[in-house]
Amino acid sequence: MSTLNNEEIEKHVNELDGWQRADAKTIERRFSFNDFLTGISFVDKIAKQAENVQHHPHITIDHTVITIRLSTHDQGGITNKDIDSAAAYNRIFEDTTS
Repeated sequence: MSTLNNEEIEKHVNELDGWQRADAKTIERRFSFNDFLTGISFVDKIAKQAENVQHHPHITIDHTVITIRLSTHDQGGITNKDIDSAAAYNRIFEDTTS
């Protein structure tokens, strides 16, 4: 799998609700929750999804804000794995907060 070019990355990020380019090799999104335990439940679901697809995000927990950063390290940048994971995490967020 090869990295996406800048045009491809921008197109995909614009289609992903809440995601943005963190730097040249990473995309990220901050997810906000009403309470700490709901955020932790979300992290648990993210971890299970990451294990299922063997693509693991960088996760920062800051009380009720969870920041997810994605990059395909072995490819040196952003790939379709990151885009697919971001879309999956958006669905998990919707399921967790609905």
